[in-house]
Parts: sequence; C-alpha cells; structure tokens
Amino acid sequence: MTMSEISRLLVTGGAGFIGSNFLHYFQREHFETELVCLDSLTYAGRKENFEGLSEDRFRFVQGDITKASDVRKAVAGCDAVVNFAAESHVDRSIEDASAFVRTNFEGVKVMLDCAREEGVEKFIQIGTDEVYGSVEQGSSAETDLLNPRNPYSAAKAAGDLLAISYHNTHSMNVCITRSSNNYGPRQFPEKLIPLFVTNLLRGKNVSVYGDGKNIRDWLHVEDNCKGIDAVLEKGKAGEIYNIGGGNELENIDLTHKILKELGKGKEMIDHVEDRLGHDLRYSLDCSKIEKLGWRPEKNFEEGLKETIQWYIDNEDWWKELVG
Repeated sequence: MTMSEISRLLVTGGAGFIGSNFLHYFQREHFETELVCLDSLTYAGRKENFEGLSEDRFRFVQGDITKASDVRKAVAGCDAVVNFAAESHVDRSIEDASAFVRTNFEGVKVMLDCAREEGVEKFIQIGTDEVYGSVEQGSSAETDLLNPRNPYSAAKAAGDLLAISYHNTHSMNVCITRSSNNYGPRQFPEKLIPLFVTNLLRGKNVSVYGDGKNIRDWLHVEDNCKGIDAVLEKGKAGEIYNIGGGNELENIDLTHKILKELGKGKEMIDHVEDRLGHDLRYSLDCSKIEKLGWRPEKNFEEGLKETIQWYIDNEDWWKELVG
C-alpha cells in the first residue's frame, strides 16, 4: 500500500529501542501520517524516547498487546500496524520464558485478531534473524527451516508462524521482517554495544561470553527502519523479508573496536562462562528485500562512532538504568 493510503499507523512497542527510532524516522519521512504508539512501558520502554516527536500527529496509548481491550483502543481507525512489541533479551528468556511466550506469541495472536476486527489493511510483524538458529556456512534465506535454540527466538518463531497462518487462513495482508543485530541510539543498556559502552564510561570491565568468537551481523537501526518502511509500502502479502547490515563481526573484534574508540585497553575485558545454547553465527541473505529497492546505507565504523558518542552525550538518558 502507498504511504498516501496510510492516514493512521499503529506502532506497538514504540517506547523501546527499534520502535522509537522507527517513530522518529517515520514522522520525519511521512509527516502526513498520524502515528499511534501502544506500549506497556516495561523496563525497556521509556517515554523519554518520544522526545522530539511532533505531538500534532502522534498519540501515545499505554497498554499491553496481550490485552484485547488495550489493543482495540489503540488500533481503532488505523490503516496499518507495525508490531515491534516483544520481550527480546536472551539471557532473561533462559532464566524464565513465561513473559516471552506471553508477549511474543500470545500477544501476536491478540494483535492479529484485533487488526482483523478493525479491518486493518496491512500488518507488519517484526521478527529476528535468531529464528534461523546458528548458521555455520552461507546465509539464511527466508525459505530456510527455522531452528530457534533459545526461548526468546522460539517464541519469536512461533509468533511469525502464527502471523503467516492468518494470511493463509484469513487472507490478511501480513508481512514479516527479520533483521540482524540492531545498534544505534536509545538502545537499553542490557544489549552488547550500549552495555559495554556504559560500563567503560563508568570505568567498569566488560564481560565477553566464552572466547568471543561468536559472529553477529550488525545493522544500524535507521537502515532497519528504512527496510521496514519499504516492506510496509511494497512488501507482498504473506511474504517474509530479511534485513541485514552486511557487517559480520566476532564479538571479541567488536569489543576491541569499542575499547579503541573509548581509549581503553584489553585489560578491561573479562571472559566469562559462555551462554547456554549460544549460537555461533547469524547471517542473512537479503536479496529479496533488495528487489524492493532497499540497501543498507550506514557505514559500520561511522555508525559505531556515532552510537558511542550518543551515549557519551546522553548520560542522563542511561545513568539511572545501570547498576
């Protein structure tokens, strides 16, 4: 659907990292669209992330995607939905998977049902590359079998399958995006880059799992927002689109880049016991979304420097969040 056809867009999880960046991006690029944000404001959702948004075309609804009454209040009159809302921290899912099943699966079901009732024309489910599992060689295509290896990614995979089933069963216009590791401003300091940066800024060591040889592909959040925008406008119903940055790095190499940028030495690294079920490598084949005209634009070295500088400049944003 064209952007001119979207007069009101519901963004769930918009107080979180990727969701808030999408709100800022989308309002800047499509100011004519009214944005509605539904967020339950869990520990990782912050109203501060709305600062800078024009209130003329933005409305916030505090609510839970697992509660139909909350969703109905937010989705009423919306032409499209982008569902970012999710529990996303792997370590927390290993400790207790309950919230992950509830939000990442049951919440998707409530969202889909309410979107159908309201006659929403397009539904974008935001997924993750982790559903493919560890990729020893090559890159994951959208048609590959899913092999999630932790409760977080298993719950996300279940949500994806449910979303596609609503397309197949109810002919809903559903698309799924699966992105690689995002980085950028406003990321809660439990994820690798902001965690390491905020630790080092406070003179604390950083903890690297195992030997640090696990490989992740890094995607600037702005590039992800542009990819989601392309799928919203041009994506075909029932299709899945990978969104990767093309920046595969071993965790230890990324750690060294952060240390160098902050003028710190290797003595700041602590190697700790590896995470349970820690996938060795993720890699995405993005040829499908490239056919929609999307390419990642942000240079990783430049993006990493800008991200580190954001945390340096915005200590008030993160200081109360770290122990």
